[in-house]
Amino acid sequence: MAVVAITTFHISKPYSLTRNHLQFRTFLLSSLSSRSSDFTTPSEPPLVVPWTQYAYSARPLHVTAELNSPTKKKLKPKSPKELTSEPRYSKAARRFYNENFRESSSQRLSKVLAAAGVASRRSCEELIFDGRVTVNGSVCSTPQTKVDPKKDMIYVNGNRLPKKLPPKVYLALNKPKGYICSAAESQTKSVLSLFDDYMKSWDKRNPGQPKPRLFTVGRLDVATTGLIIVTNDGEFAQKISHPSSGLSKEYIATIDGTVHKRHLIAISEGTVIDGVHCTPDAVELLPQQPDKTRARLRIVVHEGRNHEVRELVKSAGLEIYSLKRIRIGAFRLPPDLLFGKHIELKPPQLKTLGWGEK
Repeated sequence: MAVVAITTFHISKPYSLTRNHLQFRTFLLSSLSSRSSDFTTPSEPPLVVPWTQYAYSARPLHVTAELNSPTKKKLKPKSPKELTSEPRYSKAARRFYNENFRESSSQRLSKVLAAAGVASRRSCEELIFDGRVTVNGSVCSTPQTKVDPKKDMIYVNGNRLPKKLPPKVYLALNKPKGYICSAAESQTKSVLSLFDDYMKSWDKRNPGQPKPRLFTVGRLDVATTGLIIVTNDGEFAQKISHPSSGLSKEYIATIDGTVHKRHLIAISEGTVIDGVHCTPDAVELLPQQPDKTRARLRIVVHEGRNHEVRELVKSAGLEIYSLKRIRIGAFRLPPDLLFGKHIELKPPQLKTLGWGEK
């Protein structure tokens, strides 16, 4: 059994002592009492310090005692008892509960259609007002009607709304000339036909997911080329196309004829479109290209009215040869994206359009 011997001494001067064959390390010591025969008594007041003896192994005795003594096991804190899981009911019992007692997941009809990717919220309301939407076999003409897509049978233009909603899709297309931004049947080609290959390969890329119904966010006329957003998210389309979003749009207009300073002043002063005076955010004459003879104007607008850029240029006495949109918000059309091709927008690119992760 290890023994720890601790003696109290006072600091005085160094000593090296040997007693009972135990070597003591050098300390500054003084006797505790004037009667001590081993040490001299200092005149100054003593400072009490502990003195530890060392054994044959030169290990402190109190360390040896601690190593030889049994260690106490630390008690683990008692963890609270886990709650038992809810009992598993039969499938019939769960269905009965969901149909009769569970809170309803009813939402406005226009919101359900927009979430399903039918169109933007405003376009969905127009479909409802036109009587092209039926709920459980009856025509519904009120966008505020509460429906549950999991229970109610909802048809749009004769096509049933799927109970399982497809994932959200966000695409940026470089629209070529001669295509319209509408899904209506027409002799003119629709930009949605440029996504036929994308839809055909949907099942391979997204197994088990229903196909989305794509539509354009806003419009470009037949002769205008450039950036157009295509999606199946009605809420997204409603937000970035609404004037409250404040997203500016940048166009490059190639002009037939010579552009003078008076033309730039006339464009910057604006014109009246549909009874509203519209002015551009910026207008700039771009440097002449070495291999081009026509002048180019950079025009930035934010209201986005129909044919706004064309009307601004026309009111200044100029004629547009070609018009291309190159930017919406802070998202710019990639310069290497060919006509008729598209890219998928990632979260960082969606943020440039004012649409963060939900």
